[in-house]
Amino acid sequence: MTTTTEGIAVSGAASEAERKVVVHAREWAADGVVALDLRDPAGGELPAWTPGAHIDLALADGLVRQYSLCGDPADRTTWRIAVLREPDGRGGSAYVHDELHPGTAILIRGPRNHFPLHPAPRYLFIAGGIGITPILPMVTAAGDAEWRLVYGGRSAASMAFARELQAAHGDRVVLRPQDEHGLLDLDRLLADEHPDTLVYCCGPAPLLEAVEARCAARPPGTLHVERFTPKDAGEPTRAESFEVELAATGLALTVPPERSILEVVEEAGVQILSSCREGTCGTCETAVLAGEVDHRDSLLTPDERAANDTMFVCVSRAACPKLVLDL
Repeated sequence: MTTTTEGIAVSGAASEAERKVVVHAREWAADGVVALDLRDPAGGELPAWTPGAHIDLALADGLVRQYSLCGDPADRTTWRIAVLREPDGRGGSAYVHDELHPGTAILIRGPRNHFPLHPAPRYLFIAGGIGITPILPMVTAAGDAEWRLVYGGRSAASMAFARELQAAHGDRVVLRPQDEHGLLDLDRLLADEHPDTLVYCCGPAPLLEAVEARCAARPPGTLHVERFTPKDAGEPTRAESFEVELAATGLALTVPPERSILEVVEEAGVQILSSCREGTCGTCETAVLAGEVDHRDSLLTPDERAANDTMFVCVSRAACPKLVLDL
């Protein structure tokens, strides 16, 4: 669906509303991890969300960062996020740690969910470090299903919400700080799982790659991961330029090899919401009306890629001479 502003097509995603929230409470969840409770300034309800969802925080100087909601989806008054300070990051986590205190107002977008919890009789949750955040509401939502959580981190002091998880769920939660137990024994962990177990994993790239390798022979749809950094997409399918047609206006644009669709469309004056610009957040998702996509994101499943009806224009390209997009 599109709307128009001053004659320029604007994607449905680009019309997603920003919302002001206020930091209601702040606490340390672990060494280097701050947890923030966000509320509506007028005390109203916040939009509903489901486990695995994240929100965009609009920070200073144009910074936009995504953080998983890790509170209780049933509590419509409060959104909770937890943020690890990244010393070598691009400034987003430092801003959250240094500038966001009780009473601070901030603009957000979302929530949106590219990491949903699907129904299953059994789950294995694997979290590494701050990757525990999207998993937290999932273990509660798993309900009567059989499940266990294996949670690793550098040290016990660095593992946010570890004691709360173990107090609430007992021996379903296995804590494995690396300085005490070494790396997670994924071979044994995954070898023991029943074939109908869904595996949910979030954490640093080496953990995700190791879990993906060990789940490669399992049925499609068994493994679900969420990434904080993009995976290597390899070389593009086409090395040459291609054309993108914007269906709302018929505008045809040429995308050269060194530029993204997002950059070219923005330069033409068409508004598209975007954030990470590396294919991990899902903000710039755009419907594909015609043409074949070279998917280069870190979000879509193989089945979703094969459907060829949506793409993330910050990184994905054409695998054909022309794409027609719902813009």
